[in-house]
Amino acid sequence: QVQLVESGGGLVQPGGSLRLSCAASGFIFRRYAMSWYRQAPGKERELVATIGADPAYTIYTDSARGRFTISRDNDKITVSLQMSDLEPMDTAMYYCNFRFDPRSWGQGTQVTVSQ
Repeated sequence: QVQLVESGGGLVQPGGSLRLSCAASGFIFRRYAMSWYRQAPGKERELVATIGADPAYTIYTDSARGRFTISRDNDKITVSLQMSDLEPMDTAMYYCNFRFDPRSWGQGTQVTVSQ
């Protein structure tokens, strides 16, 4: 079955950086576009960044563009999100999942941006 395990979150000061990682299993990873999503307290889950099955294809939301970089390693079966210049508004639980028809949500990894 599909399993997605996120890691790498933590507490960071504004302007800092974090690298999130997601280990995937239970499906043919290289065939699927993957995304990072986030959910802040009291808000709906939102899409942050997407990488295609072809890793040359990446797309970001306005809030992430220029600060976040999504990447994938089809050999290690992981998808990562490098985040820099973090802001308090980036505070959220971060999840990875399929870009289309997300399913089997993992536990996520908490990112907190605060002084």
